[in-house]
Amino acid sequence: MFDSIYSYSVTPAQFFTMAAAALITGVLFSWILSFRIHSSKRYFLVVSLLPLIVAAVITFVNGNIGAGVAVGGAFGLIRFRSAQGSADELVGILISMGSGIAFGMGYVAYGVMILIGLAMIYFLLSYAPLFEHKGMAREQLLRVTIPESLEYNGAFDDIFNRYLKKHESAGVKTTAMGSMFRLSYKITMKNPNEEKQFIDELRTKNGNLEIAILPYSEDTAQL
Repeated sequence: MFDSIYSYSVTPAQFFTMAAAALITGVLFSWILSFRIHSSKRYFLVVSLLPLIVAAVITFVNGNIGAGVAVGGAFGLIRFRSAQGSADELVGILISMGSGIAFGMGYVAYGVMILIGLAMIYFLLSYAPLFEHKGMAREQLLRVTIPESLEYNGAFDDIFNRYLKKHESAGVKTTAMGSMFRLSYKITMKNPNEEKQFIDELRTKNGNLEIAILPYSEDTAQL
């Protein structure tokens, strides 16, 4: 059951058996992920086909090390042709590619186990409250727009000390043709339920200009 279905040379029957298994389990894997990952239909279509695509390439390489290195380089170029996705989306792609290697070597049972098994593990872990504790306080990105006349150094310290567990400047940028400043901070709220009061107090200091609180990431901090 767990032996490779490939003989010394791959027959059409063996290839199509592998292809059917990779496609069916790829679609099932993508369907399971769709309950926990919020992404586009196009992403799930790609994840569904990826095990079969990788398996077909591995099958055609058929142990040729030079061809394998060339294929690896070609897959590496995909990173530079697409926007960076979320951690969930990247995990889905990596699992699909890993199972595709197993399918491409003829280990159909292992490929099915990788796809379905890891999909179920991810599904169950996403519901388990393993990482929902006080030590895992959520970091956010605060953006505050202020008029150029306001001295921003220390202007919000009293509010920050009242509502934030910690804060760190993430940059200053001019906006509106230099007539305003946009301040960015990496923050952690003491009490997430006080977010509205926190924003209301900031509005009294920045003249009711734009304020945004976003999930923090290196990408959003650079925008």
